[in-house]
Amino acid sequence: MAKESFTQKIFKFLGMQQQEPEQSNTAVEIYVPVTGTIVALKDVEDEAFSSEALGNGCAIDPSIGEVYAPCDGVVSVVPDTLHAVGVTADNGAEVLVHVGMNTVELKGKGYEMLVKEDDRVKKGQLLLKFDIAAIKEAGYPIVTPVVVSNSYEYSSFEVVPAVGSSVKQGELLLKAEK
Repeated sequence: MAKESFTQKIFKFLGMQQQEPEQSNTAVEIYVPVTGTIVALKDVEDEAFSSEALGNGCAIDPSIGEVYAPCDGVVSVVPDTLHAVGVTADNGAEVLVHVGMNTVELKGKGYEMLVKEDDRVKKGQLLLKFDIAAIKEAGYPIVTPVVVSNSYEYSSFEVVPAVGSSVKQGELLLKAEK
């Protein structure tokens, strides 16, 4: 039995049918969705991310409050609290961008979602705006994990930029191969 991905679990929990992505090839490239500084996933203050329970990837300490599509695909997750967005890539990668730690408690305050579930998006398309100062002022860390929730399906997985590197939206972030 195949392991159920985070996105599949969310859809199952919500009683929704997940749109199947086009499986184009086995190589996957995910691009930087948030301009900022690379943080190792193991250093994130949330065990669900630091233990890679939600998938492999990295985190970004954002310098600009905007999340862009990390790949071409379909928006698969938009929580009511607007603090995260999931995109299922055309090549099957399930990418979750989670803005801040415990920010679900803000109940959407400081966030403006520009897409909805099932929207088709292109790499580099603006998905979400967030107010860094307001989130920090409310006492929440702003570090933003970017994970591939079905990373267990890949035989190789690489975070391209080094920890501590400055990255800009649209640069290569993750590479994986099935």
